[in-house]
Amino acid sequence: MKQTVSILIPCYNAEQWIAQTIRSALEQSYPHTEVIVVDDGSTDNSVAVIQSFDGLIQWETQSNQGGNPTRNRLLELSTGEWIQYLDSDDYLLPDKIEKQLAILAQTPQADVIYSPSIFEYWEQKHSRQQVLPIPEPHDPWILLARWYLPQTGSPLWRKSAIAQVGGWKTDQPCCQEHELYLRLLMASKNFVYCDQPGSIYRQWSEETVCRKDMRQTYTQRLIIEDHMEKHLSVTNQLTKERQHAINQARFECARQIWLFDQNWAKQIIKQIQLSEPNFQPLGNAAPKSYQFTYKLLGFNLAEVIAKQKRNLFSLISNA
Repeated sequence: MKQTVSILIPCYNAEQWIAQTIRSALEQSYPHTEVIVVDDGSTDNSVAVIQSFDGLIQWETQSNQGGNPTRNRLLELSTGEWIQYLDSDDYLLPDKIEKQLAILAQTPQADVIYSPSIFEYWEQKHSRQQVLPIPEPHDPWILLARWYLPQTGSPLWRKSAIAQVGGWKTDQPCCQEHELYLRLLMASKNFVYCDQPGSIYRQWSEETVCRKDMRQTYTQRLIIEDHMEKHLSVTNQLTKERQHAINQARFECARQIWLFDQNWAKQIIKQIQLSEPNFQPLGNAAPKSYQFTYKLLGFNLAEVIAKQKRNLFSLISNA
């Protein structure tokens, strides 16, 4: 018996993109789908564009309530066993759903089937695409800690799994899919990796939820890291690898936070040192020269020196 996939599109002021978004949902090669759009009180021409698809989709409008309440309303309207969320400025490749559902033949117990996202960067009228890989190990706890689990439109979500953890948190200001990922993992839902990217995530505005208030974004991310660490510790699942992934994420946040709140950044480093006394930063956020300075002089002086280097480079570049 073929399973139905509900393609759920929340829309707010997306007249520029919403037609392509809906068409990409209607053009899926997997035939057993329904497309539902909820307009969240748009003040532009979005409703008229949505209405032009009348007869092909189910749709409704509501007063402006925000992204997560709208996703929950869409979930209520859906009848499928699987959910494909699709933001109104993104779109899908035609075989996206078909390729991900094929995974169920080998892993019928899957609750979240996740894949790399294709980022589409817009500059004026030009765009370029880049696949953001999901690195190994495909331990979903480590992937969540490092912020490698993909954005909302990339996975297929089992409807019953989302319902069992209470749906989307209506007052979550940002990091919304990550907060949901955490509750699904805490409920022991099964995450399965599919290596076929099929969702296009447009990067065209600085006014997205996670970009317009970076202090709030870092606050919410660090809350998620803390909750993850506590749950894994209490349930005896906090391996060295998972602890290091959490602390590496904290370190990367601290480097960015240091630029506008040094005391907060230093508190984060103290938290890292308490949980992992021998922590050493790795990756792109800590090049070899930085690692050496960090080990020799500590976080704060390493940041002071890094700032001096940036200022010197800027002077040379502008000379």
